[in-house]
Amino acid sequence: MTKLMISTKYIKLKSRGETDIINITLEVEAILQKAKPRSGIVVLFVPGATGALTTIEYESGLVSDLKEAFEKLAPRDGEYAHNLRWSDGNGFAHVRASLLGPSVTVPFLDGKLTLGTWQQIIFIDFDNRPRTRELIVQIIGE
Repeated sequence: MTKLMISTKYIKLKSRGETDIINITLEVEAILQKAKPRSGIVVLFVPGATGALTTIEYESGLVSDLKEAFEKLAPRDGEYAHNLRWSDGNGFAHVRASLLGPSVTVPFLDGKLTLGTWQQIIFIDFDNRPRTRELIVQIIGE
Protein backbone atom coordinates (compact mmCIF):
# COMPACT_ATOMS: atom_id res chain seq x y z
CA MET A 1 0.00 0.00 0.00
CA THR A 2 1.41 3.38 -0.99
CA LYS A 3 1.25 6.32 1.34
CA LEU A 4 -0.09 9.66 0.12
CA MET A 5 2.07 12.66 0.97
CA ILE A 6 1.14 16.32 0.83
CA SER A 7 3.89 18.90 1.19
CA THR A 8 3.46 22.66 1.02
CA LYS A 9 6.41 24.96 0.30
CA TYR A 10 6.85 28.52 -0.95
CA ILE A 11 8.82 30.36 -3.62
CA LYS A 12 9.62 33.96 -2.74
CA LEU A 13 10.18 36.35 -5.66
CA LYS A 14 10.94 40.00 -6.21
CA SER A 15 9.47 41.19 -9.48
CA ARG A 16 9.68 44.37 -11.50
CA GLY A 17 5.96 44.36 -12.35
CA GLU A 18 4.94 45.55 -15.83
CA THR A 19 4.49 42.00 -17.22
CA ASP A 20 7.70 40.71 -15.65
CA ILE A 21 8.05 37.07 -16.76
CA ILE A 22 10.09 34.88 -14.40
CA ASN A 23 11.11 31.27 -15.08
CA ILE A 24 10.52 29.32 -11.84
CA THR A 25 11.12 25.80 -13.17
CA LEU A 26 14.42 25.27 -11.33
CA GLU A 27 12.90 26.36 -8.02
CA VAL A 28 9.97 23.96 -8.47
CA GLU A 29 12.34 21.10 -9.39
CA ALA A 30 14.46 21.77 -6.29
CA ILE A 31 11.39 21.68 -4.03
CA LEU A 32 10.26 18.42 -5.66
CA GLN A 33 13.71 16.81 -5.23
CA LYS A 34 13.80 17.68 -1.51
CA ALA A 35 10.32 16.23 -0.94
CA LYS A 36 11.34 12.95 -2.67
CA PRO A 37 7.95 11.67 -3.84
CA ARG A 38 7.85 9.18 -6.74
CA SER A 39 4.74 10.29 -8.63
CA GLY A 40 1.88 12.73 -8.31
CA ILE A 41 1.20 16.38 -9.07
CA VAL A 42 2.70 19.74 -8.20
CA VAL A 43 0.15 22.53 -7.85
CA LEU A 44 1.43 26.11 -7.96
CA PHE A 45 -0.70 29.05 -6.88
CA VAL A 46 -0.12 32.81 -6.69
CA PRO A 47 -2.17 34.65 -4.06
CA GLY A 48 -3.22 38.01 -5.46
CA ALA A 49 -5.15 39.30 -8.43
CA THR A 50 -2.37 40.72 -10.63
CA GLY A 51 -0.08 37.70 -10.99
CA ALA A 52 -0.47 34.53 -13.05
CA LEU A 53 1.17 31.19 -13.78
CA THR A 54 1.53 29.21 -16.99
CA THR A 55 4.09 27.32 -19.08
CA ILE A 56 5.99 28.46 -22.16
CA GLU A 57 9.22 27.90 -24.02
CA TYR A 58 11.21 30.42 -22.03
CA GLU A 59 13.36 32.16 -24.63
CA SER A 60 13.78 35.88 -25.31
CA GLY A 61 11.78 35.94 -28.55
CA LEU A 62 8.75 34.23 -27.06
CA VAL A 63 8.98 36.27 -23.85
CA SER A 64 8.85 39.42 -26.01
CA ASP A 65 5.99 38.02 -28.12
CA LEU A 66 3.96 37.18 -25.00
CA LYS A 67 4.42 40.68 -23.56
CA GLU A 68 3.33 42.19 -26.89
CA ALA A 69 0.27 39.91 -27.04
CA PHE A 70 -0.85 41.02 -23.58
CA GLU A 71 -0.40 44.67 -24.55
CA LYS A 72 -2.74 44.07 -27.51
CA LEU A 73 -5.31 42.12 -25.46
CA ALA A 74 -5.41 44.44 -22.44
CA PRO A 75 -3.47 47.66 -23.20
CA ARG A 76 -1.81 49.39 -20.29
CA ASP A 77 -3.30 52.74 -21.33
CA GLY A 78 -6.81 51.35 -21.95
CA GLU A 79 -9.87 52.56 -20.07
CA TYR A 80 -10.77 50.31 -17.14
CA ALA A 81 -13.69 50.69 -14.73
CA HIS A 82 -11.36 49.33 -12.02
CA ASN A 83 -9.12 52.39 -12.41
CA LEU A 84 -12.10 54.73 -12.17
CA ARG A 85 -13.27 53.05 -8.97
CA TRP A 86 -9.89 52.59 -7.20
CA SER A 87 -7.55 55.07 -8.94
CA ASP A 88 -4.62 52.63 -8.73
CA GLY A 89 -3.96 52.43 -12.47
CA ASN A 90 -3.63 48.65 -12.60
CA GLY A 91 -6.91 47.65 -14.22
CA PHE A 92 -4.94 46.22 -17.15
CA ALA A 93 -2.98 44.00 -14.72
CA HIS A 94 -6.15 42.49 -13.27
CA VAL A 95 -7.56 41.75 -16.74
CA ARG A 96 -4.29 40.18 -17.94
CA ALA A 97 -3.95 38.00 -14.84
CA SER A 98 -7.56 36.87 -15.18
CA LEU A 99 -6.89 35.66 -18.73
CA LEU A 100 -4.25 33.18 -17.50
CA GLY A 101 -5.33 32.43 -13.95
CA PRO A 102 -3.50 32.06 -10.64
CA SER A 103 -2.47 28.40 -10.82
CA VAL A 104 -0.85 25.65 -12.83
CA THR A 105 -0.66 21.90 -12.17
CA VAL A 106 2.18 19.71 -13.44
CA PRO A 107 2.31 15.93 -13.03
CA PHE A 108 5.57 14.23 -12.06
CA LEU A 109 6.81 10.67 -12.49
CA ASP A 110 9.85 9.05 -10.87
CA GLY A 111 10.45 12.33 -9.00
CA LYS A 112 10.72 14.41 -12.21
CA LEU A 113 8.36 16.99 -13.69
CA THR A 114 6.73 15.78 -16.91
CA LEU A 115 7.33 19.03 -18.79
CA GLY A 116 7.99 18.93 -22.52
CA THR A 117 11.52 19.37 -23.86
CA TRP A 118 11.25 23.16 -24.22
CA GLN A 119 8.52 23.79 -21.65
CA GLN A 120 9.16 25.79 -18.48
CA ILE A 121 6.93 27.04 -15.67
CA ILE A 122 6.65 30.82 -15.46
CA PHE A 123 5.23 33.40 -13.11
CA ILE A 124 4.06 36.69 -14.65
CA ASP A 125 3.67 39.81 -12.54
CA PHE A 126 1.31 42.13 -14.40
CA ASP A 127 1.05 44.79 -11.68
CA ASN A 128 2.14 48.36 -12.43
CA ARG A 129 4.89 48.38 -9.78
CA PRO A 130 7.59 46.09 -8.37
CA ARG A 131 6.30 43.51 -5.91
CA THR A 132 7.47 40.85 -3.52
CA ARG A 133 5.49 37.68 -4.15
CA GLU A 134 5.19 34.36 -2.36
CA LEU A 135 3.98 31.50 -4.53
CA ILE A 136 2.50 28.41 -2.94
CA VAL A 137 3.87 25.07 -4.14
CA GLN A 138 1.89 22.03 -3.05
CA ILE A 139 3.14 18.53 -3.84
CA ILE A 140 0.60 15.73 -3.73
CA GLY A 141 2.07 12.33 -4.38
CA GLU A 142 3.38 9.02 -3.20
